[in-house]
Amino acid sequence: MQLATTRRLADQLQSIGVLSSAATGLAEFIQLKGGDADRIFGHAGFDPEHLQHPTLSLDLKQYCAVFEEAARQTQDDNFGLRYGNQFKPDSLGMLGYVGICSETLGDALRNVVKVFPVHQQGSLLRLEVEGEWCRLDYQVRYGAIFRKRQDAELSMGMFTNLMRHALGQKWAPERVHFEHPQPEAWHEHCKAFDAPVFFGQPCNSLVFRKSTLEKAMPDRDGRLLAIVMESMELLARQWGEQQGGHGIINDVQAQIRIQLAEGEPSLEQVADLLNITPWSLQRRLGERGLTFSALVEKVRQELAQYYLTRTSLPISELALLLGYSETSAFSRAFRRWHGASPKQWRKSDA
Repeated sequence: MQLATTRRLADQLQSIGVLSSAATGLAEFIQLKGGDADRIFGHAGFDPEHLQHPTLSLDLKQYCAVFEEAARQTQDDNFGLRYGNQFKPDSLGMLGYVGICSETLGDALRNVVKVFPVHQQGSLLRLEVEGEWCRLDYQVRYGAIFRKRQDAELSMGMFTNLMRHALGQKWAPERVHFEHPQPEAWHEHCKAFDAPVFFGQPCNSLVFRKSTLEKAMPDRDGRLLAIVMESMELLARQWGEQQGGHGIINDVQAQIRIQLAEGEPSLEQVADLLNITPWSLQRRLGERGLTFSALVEKVRQELAQYYLTRTSLPISELALLLGYSETSAFSRAFRRWHGASPKQWRKSDA
């Protein structure tokens, strides 16, 4: 029964998507960097045929995995940075044209933020204005994705190029922030953005002066903008009818990840954070054949695998991060998931 529930949960989570236009020219770029595109796509479970249809939704987890695998196989740790740096706004499909056709850069960024959930789900894009400064924040918030450095770097490159479309190719932000730790070849990031770059930050961000928002977009076209915006709204309605509310699962999963560091998450606590009643949350999960405890179990499994493979944290500290009060409780759960202890699993995966 538990296995069947976990499989249903996995099927639900796979519906988080990104429009295939976000990977325009990817196969050619991989080959340019000496990689084998078919091999990289196959490793990530990615269907290259989908790239021929710019409004088709790709699985976001596979999308991020493709770039991580491309970086590994091409032995280019900055693969995502380079891909994003050469990516032009008009290659981004409808999202790109929303920006290009807007009246001013401020309108472009606000319009892009507005429709971004249609372009890419399970993610944050927001424009913050504080005094004379602005900050464009980007973050993948899909709980099943842990390795997302390449996506962050390519995405910030894409947004920078949209701004340079209005401000000129020599324009540079005041500074750039990335969530991930500082990579070895970090100086290439400073060169790509022509700005100071800071790592280990709360969010991926471009920081720039508010005055830049007033700059007119050179290819502004109100009629085309209206058509593209309407097309994205129609696409959003179609997806909503087809997918029917997977968002609640992603929201609950994100809250569980946050609350685990404080101990065992409770349905009541998460419902309060989502501004719904516990009964309503339980009912909505039940409609999808899921339970709150199954979601907690799934998130713990994913986090455990991530910490064991990507960090050298002691098992005792890892157990606390997963909300277990005792290491033995985590070890028992891990044996139930994988038939081996956390130490055995880490050693075999090394």
